[in-house]
Amino acid sequence: MHQGTWNKVSNKCWEIRGKTLGIIGYGHIGAQLSVLAEAMGMSVLFYDVVNLMALGTACQVPTLESLLSQSDFITCHVPELPETKNMIGQRQFEQMKNGSYLINASRGSVVDIPALIHAVRTGKVAGAALDVYPNEPAGNGDYFNVDLNHWGTDLCNLKNVILTPHIGGSTEEAQRAIGVEVGEALVRYVNEGTTLGAVNLPEVTLRSLTMDEPNHARVKSIYTFLLSISRIANLMV
Repeated sequence: MHQGTWNKVSNKCWEIRGKTLGIIGYGHIGAQLSVLAEAMGMSVLFYDVVNLMALGTACQVPTLESLLSQSDFITCHVPELPETKNMIGQRQFEQMKNGSYLINASRGSVVDIPALIHAVRTGKVAGAALDVYPNEPAGNGDYFNVDLNHWGTDLCNLKNVILTPHIGGSTEEAQRAIGVEVGEALVRYVNEGTTLGAVNLPEVTLRSLTMDEPNHARVKSIYTFLLSISRIANLMV
């Protein structure tokens, strides 16, 4: 329309109402997505490594294979861990329904991209949407190509794959919330020695010193061993 052309077609345009959404990882994001999907008329299945209480009528399945084989749309919401690296690979694509769709807005290492490219080219996967990648450019204006990922050109040439530059949380509201969260984390560390949420230190949580402990102080000492092994020492004096 912006080019002045009227091209009204409905070929391969599907409703999501009545379809099944499979959520891998039922944490805060996965659970919220579950509620939104049900509101739009979708059936929701989810897989998680721990047993969780479902919201609405969502149903937890016992295995990843069970979720993949029943879902029309599959979305990943898991952290980056050794256990989640390439958790969606060739074997998992073979277990999916023919013509299913994959969404990954969690971590780039979760999906084996060459396996995804093959699944899309063969028609096993009808389409995909990716917001994260194993290796990402350092800044705006940098190239996303074979110099960064050997499959970069092949992925970019797939017409039925939506690619976005890791902007899933890049809203004005989200950026403000991140700023507040970082500030609060720094205050907790300075006041209490708590490192919950730290990316380069072990997570330690300690109680706050109370007003009836005027003669107590907490000394925090961060030091580094060889091989970049870091520890945090918390001493009560």
